Amino acid sequence: MTTIAIVGGGFSGTVAAVNLARLSDRPMRVVVINSKRPLGRGTAYGTTRVEHLLNVAARNMSALPDMPSHFVDWLRSRYDFRSMPDAELREMFAPRRVYGDYVRGLLETCLHPIDTRCQVRVESIDEEAVDIAASDDGLAVRLNDGTVVDAEQVVLATGNQPPGSFPSTSPLRHDPRYRSDPWDDWLSRLPPPGGRVVLLGAGLTMVDIVLTLAEIGWDGEIVAVSRHGMLPKSHFRGIAYEDYLPADADSLGLSGLRAIVQQHCDRLKQMSQNSAIAIDKLRPHTQRLWRNLSTEDKRKFLNHDAALWNVTRHRIAVSIHNKVTDALDSGRLKVVAGTIESLVPGEQRIDVVVRDADGSESIQSGDLVINCTGPQSHFSQTGLPLFDNLLARGMVRSDELDLGIQTDDDFAVIDHEGNSSSHLYAIGPLLKGSLWETTAVSELRAQAMRVAEVLLQREPAAVPEADVIEYYI
Repeated sequence: MTTIAIVGGGFSGTVAAVNLARLSDRPMRVVVINSKRPLGRGTAYGTTRVEHLLNVAARNMSALPDMPSHFVDWLRSRYDFRSMPDAELREMFAPRRVYGDYVRGLLETCLHPIDTRCQVRVESIDEEAVDIAASDDGLAVRLNDGTVVDAEQVVLATGNQPPGSFPSTSPLRHDPRYRSDPWDDWLSRLPPPGGRVVLLGAGLTMVDIVLTLAEIGWDGEIVAVSRHGMLPKSHFRGIAYEDYLPADADSLGLSGLRAIVQQHCDRLKQMSQNSAIAIDKLRPHTQRLWRNLSTEDKRKFLNHDAALWNVTRHRIAVSIHNKVTDALDSGRLKVVAGTIESLVPGEQRIDVVVRDADGSESIQSGDLVINCTGPQSHFSQTGLPLFDNLLARGMVRSDELDLGIQTDDDFAVIDHEGNSSSHLYAIGPLLKGSLWETTAVSELRAQAMRVAEVLLQREPAAVPEADVIEYYI
């Protein structure tokens, strides 16, 4: 019996396993290898906090691209939403823990199928994969406890890399005033009322922490430090707008694309509309446009455009944005723009040394400092045993920007000699350097389904066109 191992049990790995189970017409064993984060939920949907909401409306959150109403239909089956009108249910920003129930529920139907005729046996292993090596029949996945999972094919679906680190005058690993991973317990280390919390980063993770502190009624000061000082923007109601990209868009380069996008941003402003609509209209084309940019243009985008792109594209629910705005207006939240130079542990607090755009240095001291800067940006410096070993053995190679690993169009990993593997595949945020947009459900569900089709040697299924109009989600 063929065995396929999936390394990673978050959204991407779970949905890949679900697709293998529902699409396979032959007996098969699928092993999901998961560690650290809740199986079937991962980091994003493993939160237990009710105030943490999805950033996309329910109507666009089906995990199955060929069944676009699947999540809304599932919500309708829950007692909590029994009386909610359809229009309201479709536009709801559901709690992320509820979405975690949905994804885990999909996996449960595969782990414990009711239909005894199901030919695919899905199982999970709660252990860290630390190495993958070639074997006689495919690949051998070695786990942290020394056991080995033999598989004909392996899918890397490990999600985002761990957060990066900062220079420090002394080790912070065991300092109770610092949390290097914002998804580890920090509430138990919260200073008493009147204290000061410094958040390194001002993105979506920062928003989660601000929401939780408001929900529990913590009375203290919150300081968010980020390079550009920009906060995530809110979803909004807008208008339908034309598809404006010209036929030769792939050859325009970054400067040409900037010019045409700016033209339509200006036009929207003249129409008294939100210019973010122009960015949203790029959504179906973003991956293709990115792949056709030169390496130099990609680097320019990362240095000059990425921060604004991220806060414009990856917006938050209006209700969440209002709460963040309230925190700013009341003085409970302060945002400081600047580069984090170092962390200096003192007797009472940790000092965060910040340098602004003018070169001036300031100190932001915190009773608790939480790293919210997001994933490590250099894949070759990931520090994870699995990827360190794969890189050292030449089984994978970093993409041209060192944001992730290289794959071909069928998600087969490319080795150090430039050859596509017939055994090792990768999906999800690992492809950021190749695809740029590869973290949202709309991209991940498509990858999870397509990689299952590739492994099963099936032609791509016909998938209904997604609702990509996001100028009100």
